[in-house]
Amino acid sequence: MDVRFLQLYKIPILMALSSAAFYFSFGYGLDRSDFPKLILLYAALCFLSFKLVNMLKTDLKLLIGLAVLFRLVFLFSLPNLSQDYFRFIWDGRLVAEGWNPYLYIPNELIERQNFSIAQAKELINGMGSLSAGHFSNYPPLNQLIFAISGWISSSSILGSVIVFRLIIILADIGTFIFGRKLLKSMGMDEHRIFLYILNPFIIIEMTGNLHFESVMVFFLVLSLYLLHKGKWFLSAIILGLSISIKLLPLLLLPLLFKYFTNSKKLSGFGKLFLFYFVCLLTVVLTFLPFYSAEVFSNFMASIGLWFGKFEFNASIYYLVRWIGFEVKGYNIIETAGKVLPFITILIILGLTFFRNFRDTKQLVTNMLFAMTAYLLLSTTVHPWYLAIPLLLSVFTDFKYVLIWTGVIMFSYYAYSNPEYQESFWLIAIEYLVVLYFLILGIFRKKKTAIG
Repeated sequence: MDVRFLQLYKIPILMALSSAAFYFSFGYGLDRSDFPKLILLYAALCFLSFKLVNMLKTDLKLLIGLAVLFRLVFLFSLPNLSQDYFRFIWDGRLVAEGWNPYLYIPNELIERQNFSIAQAKELINGMGSLSAGHFSNYPPLNQLIFAISGWISSSSILGSVIVFRLIIILADIGTFIFGRKLLKSMGMDEHRIFLYILNPFIIIEMTGNLHFESVMVFFLVLSLYLLHKGKWFLSAIILGLSISIKLLPLLLLPLLFKYFTNSKKLSGFGKLFLFYFVCLLTVVLTFLPFYSAEVFSNFMASIGLWFGKFEFNASIYYLVRWIGFEVKGYNIIETAGKVLPFITILIILGLTFFRNFRDTKQLVTNMLFAMTAYLLLSTTVHPWYLAIPLLLSVFTDFKYVLIWTGVIMFSYYAYSNPEYQESFWLIAIEYLVVLYFLILGIFRKKKTAIG
């Protein structure tokens, strides 16, 4: 049987071994300043992964086995494309020691005589001056994950990383289980979930670089599955947990309005109101252990920094910024950071009231467009921000986010030089490619609808 298996799966086995070797090189032999190596490894992994999905799409057990194997390759590596994990460990050890992470700035706290956590200076240096100079902006359920690591591994950075990694892998397995169930119940091919689960972007950015969007996505897909089955109360609680990992799913709440009012299972404003109430109450309850007026002020100030101070890999904002320099002679980020989110909200309200919500697929499609609008109008678009739109795209006919997960890696060019200078040519290529496939997908959809 082993010989027959080897003969039958010879090419997929070679491709899987090559992928594992490339992931190993990514996790243990790559510096983010080596941009050519990063892009070549990533391109090879994209090619191999999508080939594997196409070749093995009828063998879901083998595909999920490979997905777990590729993630486990990173288990003992330290993230090499992001330094955020140092702040995660810091916050987790604070909570484990009884400190409120929303009340203290790392640079100030480390100077206190009564303060002591293991490897404090190493964590401060690792997270960088920007993170060390501000209050934590990670929501409370995320803090609980950090704290679990702090309780289990209070004196080893690698130990904390391993705990984080195992949690993220478990979340991805959950996404596979309920994503597959949702696809099946929607009458779509189950293997489509591997466009997310086996995507090198997800494996590298989530498991490799420890971004907890994976946990947020797990709760989101579980919430959508429960909602599709008419279990709105549980769906609301789970969506609240997703928001308590990362705040981004808050943007999706308005889109549920017509879904509830048009659905035979969920019809009526009463259930819609209760859904919103239960969801937001869940978020509030997760904040209560940390809450004070000062915590609220600090948290909102940290969130505001993302809109009024930070800028990275943006699209429309960079054009607006250029116009601002030409007209005003200075960077207008503080104004743009207030206006662009307002435009995003208007677009989401437009999607809510002026598009059809016939079924769950239409709801997810509108959620995908809402997230796309948010990202295109953002001042900062880190690669891992694509986790939600990539997951949503799996349940639609649009492929542009899949393309985006490939070209967004161009943004790592900024780390290839000491000044962290971005290449606007590469950013232009990234967004022109994305817009091309977005527009192409819309026209194909309209053509199909007319036909």
